[in-house]
Amino acid sequence: MSLYSHFIQSTITRVKYYKNLADKTFEQLDEKDFHFMSNSESNSIAFIIQHMAGNMISRWTSFLTTDGEKNWRNRDAEFEDQQLSKEKLIALWEKGWLCYLAALESLTEDDLLKTITIRNEGLLVVDAIQRQQAHYPYHVGQIVYLGRLIKKQDWKNLSIPKGTSQHFNDEMKK
Repeated sequence: MSLYSHFIQSTITRVKYYKNLADKTFEQLDEKDFHFMSNSESNSIAFIIQHMAGNMISRWTSFLTTDGEKNWRNRDAEFEDQQLSKEKLIALWEKGWLCYLAALESLTEDDLLKTITIRNEGLLVVDAIQRQQAHYPYHVGQIVYLGRLIKKQDWKNLSIPKGTSQHFNDEMKK
């Protein structure tokens, strides 16, 4: 496997892992939970979904040939209550991820060293990928944290539960 192939496959594997964490959080949430805000300055899960989808669609639509900050994107509206249902939020979420993953999967080895623009800043494609690799997991962590906060004792852990690390490690050795 070439370094290019390994990089792209590793990137896709990692982003799917983070998407899956959010998906497993969404499964645990009720409709109202998507709109929970701990205070007026915080983001709800709905806002984070709207923002991530808006970012993904803007950044990854024709990203090799157009600025990643499209003129049709309204970033500020992503942080406003659009009263979207859980079903519509998840559909928007999926649309963003489909756009992002399709763009990653379409890349050729030569594409990685091309220069693209985001907000008029030139970036190598590989750098733009790394930028998003930091951005999206940051927001997924917020989604998981909010889900855990909302569900309290009813939260179904998505990783190794407290106090079970040694047991988990022992099982992995088997």
